[in-house]
Amino acid sequence: MTSATQAQERAIAWFDIPSLDFDRAIRFYETVLQTTLQREVIGGVPMAVFGHEEASTGGSIVYDPQQMKPSATGVLVYLNAGDSVVAALERAKRAGGIVQGSVVELPNNYGYIGYLIDTEGNRVGLHAPKCH
Repeated sequence: MTSATQAQERAIAWFDIPSLDFDRAIRFYETVLQTTLQREVIGGVPMAVFGHEEASTGGSIVYDPQQMKPSATGVLVYLNAGDSVVAALERAKRAGGIVQGSVVELPNNYGYIGYLIDTEGNRVGLHAPKCH
């Protein structure tokens, strides 16, 4: 299976749900989904990660009020960038997007993430196993 085929089969790699009251949000999702979220701090940001198998889509509750505020349009989706976040961000720039911030390495060999503003003004995350 090629990387392009894998990206088509699993277009969404990760999602974040913003919170203003981190503990309340965790309790809510743990109750609604009958699960336990794993608390972590990634890149200095408190997160509560939803359980997921390594090869499946994952996500988290995030407390970062300076960067993300809950709203009807507040969920940030990370799309599968294929093999390289940097390559995908370069393609985004060439297509008229704006790269936002620097690429971040995730813990436990989970890969790398980067952010862009698309041509419509949406903030989107990209995820890949490699930086370059």
